[in-house]
Amino acid sequence: MSLTTYKWTIDRFHQAISAGLFDDQPIELLRGELIVMPPEREPHAYFNSEVGDYLRALLGSRAKVREAHPIALPNDSEPIPDLAIAKPLGTVYLEHHPYPNDIFWLIEFSNTTLSKDLTEKKAIYAEAGIVEYWVVNLKDRELNIFRDLNDGRYSTEQTYQTGSISPLAFADIQIQVQRLVNR
Repeated sequence: MSLTTYKWTIDRFHQAISAGLFDDQPIELLRGELIVMPPEREPHAYFNSEVGDYLRALLGSRAKVREAHPIALPNDSEPIPDLAIAKPLGTVYLEHHPYPNDIFWLIEFSNTTLSKDLTEKKAIYAEAGIVEYWVVNLKDRELNIFRDLNDGRYSTEQTYQTGSISPLAFADIQIQVQRLVNR
């Protein structure tokens, strides 16, 4: 006997949310599957908030730093990255979550979800055309940066523990790696 799983579309997912089906659980949609998000512990919340404030100060009105809000991807995915640095489109986001072409880069802070963030989420983001993806490894205090899309995959991976880095969309901005990985 084989099992058949139900694949959710973004439209059906939104209908279920509107009906209050998931009011009691933080949930995201990845490739048509519902994923219950683990509870956020103190270090994760701290870095998410502090780095969000740091990036807002650096970027000013040039970008919108969205903390733990959904993005809309074409592969029946509506993940909730920790930080999405997106175009400041104002009321456009009343109509839809940011699409891949609205996103400058994404950041995930990882402790218990490190394996998922470095594999499944990385693949989903690359397939959707997210040009730059950063994973802050809270265990090892390092930053993994994925860039250079090639056939729906990132072809460049760099790891930093110190120094500074410029996001692709803002070559004039220097982000101190220490501010992302240390307290």
